[in-house]
Amino acid sequence: MSGRPSGPTGGGRLAEALGSWRAALRIARREARRARGRTTLVLAMIVLPVLALSFVAVSVDMARLTPGEQMERRLGNADAELRVVGRGPVEQNSDGSGWTSGDRDQPPTAEVTAEHVAALLPEGSRVLPVRRWVPFGAWQGDRIRDDIAATVIDLTDPLGRGLARVHRGRVPAAADEIAVNLAARRSLGVDVGDRVAAADGSRTWTVVGVAELPEQLTPMVLLHPAGAPVETNPDEAFLADLSGPLTDDLFRHLNRNGVVVAARVPAPPGKLPQHVDSSTGRMSLEEVSTGVLIGGLGLLEVVLLVGPAFAVGVRRRRRELALVAVAGGDAVQLRRVVLADGVVLGGVGAVTGIALGVAAAFAGRPLVEQFIFSQRFGGYRVWPAALVVIAFVAVLAGVLAALAPAWTAARQDVVAGLAGRRTPPVHRRRWLGIGVALAAGGTVVAAIGAVVTSQSVILAGLVMGELGLVFATPTLVGLLARLGRFLPLAPRIAVRDASRNRASAAPAISAVMAAVAGSVALGLFLASDDARNEQQNRALLPERTVLVTTSGDPATDRPPTLDEISGPARRLLGADTIAPLVAAGCSPDFYACTITATMPAERVCPWQPYEPLSAADQLLARADPRCQHDHEPHGPYLRVAVDDGTALRLLTGVAPADVAAATATLRAGGAVITDARFLHDDRLDLRVEHGDETRPADIATVPGHALHTGLGEHWLLLSPVAADRLGLTTWQVGWALDARQPPDQQRQDDLAAALRPLGAAGVAVERNRDHDDTRPLLLLLAAVSAVVTVGAAGIATGLAAAEGRADLSTLAAVGAGPGVRRLLSLCQAGVIAVLGSALGIVAGLASALIVLAFTNQRYADRWPIEPPFPLVMPWLTLGVLVVVPLVAMLGAALFTRSRLPVERRLD
Repeated sequence: MSGRPSGPTGGGRLAEALGSWRAALRIARREARRARGRTTLVLAMIVLPVLALSFVAVSVDMARLTPGEQMERRLGNADAELRVVGRGPVEQNSDGSGWTSGDRDQPPTAEVTAEHVAALLPEGSRVLPVRRWVPFGAWQGDRIRDDIAATVIDLTDPLGRGLARVHRGRVPAAADEIAVNLAARRSLGVDVGDRVAAADGSRTWTVVGVAELPEQLTPMVLLHPAGAPVETNPDEAFLADLSGPLTDDLFRHLNRNGVVVAARVPAPPGKLPQHVDSSTGRMSLEEVSTGVLIGGLGLLEVVLLVGPAFAVGVRRRRRELALVAVAGGDAVQLRRVVLADGVVLGGVGAVTGIALGVAAAFAGRPLVEQFIFSQRFGGYRVWPAALVVIAFVAVLAGVLAALAPAWTAARQDVVAGLAGRRTPPVHRRRWLGIGVALAAGGTVVAAIGAVVTSQSVILAGLVMGELGLVFATPTLVGLLARLGRFLPLAPRIAVRDASRNRASAAPAISAVMAAVAGSVALGLFLASDDARNEQQNRALLPERTVLVTTSGDPATDRPPTLDEISGPARRLLGADTIAPLVAAGCSPDFYACTITATMPAERVCPWQPYEPLSAADQLLARADPRCQHDHEPHGPYLRVAVDDGTALRLLTGVAPADVAAATATLRAGGAVITDARFLHDDRLDLRVEHGDETRPADIATVPGHALHTGLGEHWLLLSPVAADRLGLTTWQVGWALDARQPPDQQRQDDLAAALRPLGAAGVAVERNRDHDDTRPLLLLLAAVSAVVTVGAAGIATGLAAAEGRADLSTLAAVGAGPGVRRLLSLCQAGVIAVLGSALGIVAGLASALIVLAFTNQRYADRWPIEPPFPLVMPWLTLGVLVVVPLVAMLGAALFTRSRLPVERRLD
């Protein structure tokens, strides 16, 4: 029998750990009540992201309709929805959302009528046609709106009554009646009783109601079938009221006749390939990985912002923790006491944030439906799995934020803690080595991601790089402190405090750095992408050219006369040149032929774009001068006009010398083209292909001249003589105007209003592309970084002021003036904001440059040739980020009391 006491058993160790955690949680709860200011600060930083994530999770869950809700929305009061997709048999999935007909895919050649569909159903059944996404054009004040869709259905029919929700008035019941949804009412500025005029001037409608289809809350109108425009290939379905049950035999009968059926009863099992029946709403691995990494970045930001509060709390509880150690607590129990703070505050923040997020999602549901998802949600419900994950992440954020202070507390000197003395911090160089290794590894991973075109891999590399900078920040703060000896009093104290309190200063600096780096990197990429899109999508017209055109039947539609258009054009646009715009076509059907030029065979690129090519063939294609211009091996699409040189300058925008040379060619009976590859020996081969395959093409060779315009649209300008040689007819479709300056939207609307009494004429201009689309997003990125920067600087400055009260008392005792405290707060905020912003700008620019460089390297060996991403600095974002640290410093100085505290010491 051994005399040594046996160690605790497994059950004993578990009971000991549970008891230790129970005591630690009680201490944490008591500390949270005692330090209410710090508790409120930590809870606010945890609750806000939890609230936002819960709001999004609940809203997304309500927006995802169940199969039953989807079918109710599609069918309303009907038994089934029928869609004719072909003449041969089809195979469909269970709910009719996917179908295939294999090699026998034969779309209907004639218009499908309700009678045709009803004939396939049992006797006594009837159908109601529904046409969705019908183009709709109408006048709104002085301009034409063609960005609103229409749905054509007879909502007075019992089959259609369950589809729409009427807010005011009633549904359309006649050809001259229309209903608008809420978005269309706001967009068009109309209400019940107002009149809406068609864009072509052929009809008007009276708004009789405000009604909506729950699946489409974007601007939309509802038309009665009697007043709907005629379409060639409508997107049409049929709601069916069956006289009997929908049996498997009826399903198969309809499928054999090319009809896809959607009903509450699932279709019988078929041989549909799995890829058609798979869910399109399922997230891919790439999307899941990207979401996890973005969530990880958000978690890191919360940890870095909350960490300083826990670090200050540990320093203020030095004596309490030392008493725990004297009472027999080991390092593990000391760590548990500090980690329990994170568990308690993380748990309270999770519960509070989730409750507020769910309430906000339910209360804001109508606005989210209307302005974000553009569809009505299903039932009121939450997403339990997502909320559990969010709660876990909130608690994890609290624990991670308390992790570093917990390790610090476990290593403190007990005697120094009991005496109230601060233990000098020990900074190990291994953290710098880990940071450098992570930064280098992140750079390599991001470069690999750019090469393999994986967004998640790029993001993983950026996360690794930011983690490396976070680990290296304490060392950078220590290096900065060495410069303090050369600084005046206030900044010297500020950098000394940052170095002494690295546990609180370094996370705040890292939080600013992470936010600024992300904003700068995304801003640079967005600016570069916008510049690249500008290169790819060039302007179609010279910036001062305005086209006034009409379309339709040449026999009935005519543009305004010169006398009619001269007054408005000169008064509103200052136009000094007005030239006729003449189109060419065939007779008797003006649009039944294609007019083009033939490129010499030796200049045609031998490779076809977007076909599988080996790496060697792609290199050969890139080196071939015939394949450098565009993605069309036989040349670009040519817009054809007939001109004698009058409209040439307005359409091309070339120099006067080029205009004179091209005009001479036109007056000699030739043609002008804006792609020199078509020209050979100063001549052009013209070709007219007719819609009738039995009729041979008309060919003519005429004198030619090539112009370089730099525009995105290529022109083929025929002289009247060349048009006659090809047997073409001409029709003046409008006028080309030369405005004094690029017209804005208001001047376009004024011109359209002035021309409205003259008939249906559209006004086309080339709008200036000056990165306006990305400017709001760049400002948003800068604003997010600004909030984080100001918040982190404010938190760190406040905590430093609370910690440095003794230093302030000493300054007051030696005669320092009241302004010293404001200056000290300004410098403390400056250390956090300036150092974090500087590191973030450098890290963001470096990471974006690496990603762009390797992305461009990926394009270097591919064909068709894609333009590389240019290096465009996001000056707007950088300008805001340079100003923000100054704002944070001034704010810290303004909100700091200038009176220095004087404390009496008891000896």
